[in-house]
Amino acid sequence: MQAWLSKFIHRKRRRVCASLVRTYREISSASPDELWQKVVDLADVSWHPMLKSTNVPYGLVPKPGLIFQAVTRLSPIPIRIFVERVNPRELLTIRVLAIPGVEERVTYQLESTVCGTCLSYSVTLRGWLSPLIWSFSRPYSDRVARALVDAVEKAGLPAGS
Repeated sequence: MQAWLSKFIHRKRRRVCASLVRTYREISSASPDELWQKVVDLADVSWHPMLKSTNVPYGLVPKPGLIFQAVTRLSPIPIRIFVERVNPRELLTIRVLAIPGVEERVTYQLESTVCGTCLSYSVTLRGWLSPLIWSFSRPYSDRVARALVDAVEKAGLPAGS
């Protein structure tokens, strides 16, 4: 009986963790350089559906180890964001340190394809509060990749269009 219960709990835990990893992909007609500039411009988050503002000075290039604060559209309480990994023009990984009990890792990855530039936005939530946090943040996470691509493509349009 105890072995069965242990297997059941382990399966449940694995299922919950698997449901809290999402990857969204968008294809853009913008160049990889234009998309990369928008991703690494941590001072301008006007396109982001969840973030309202950051305390990053304009023009600061993100490097691993950088910690900054951001204010979300959901709450006036600032959250801390830690830059984990940066591969120029390819990958940016950040960790969001909002509340104890939840670890959120966000990865932006760019690939140049025949159809255009592919943007991958991955969200991984871990911790015992992650199902609750995911229920609030999922509608916003679903829109991040599309909002980023739209912001870059609108900025690249000529004034007469």
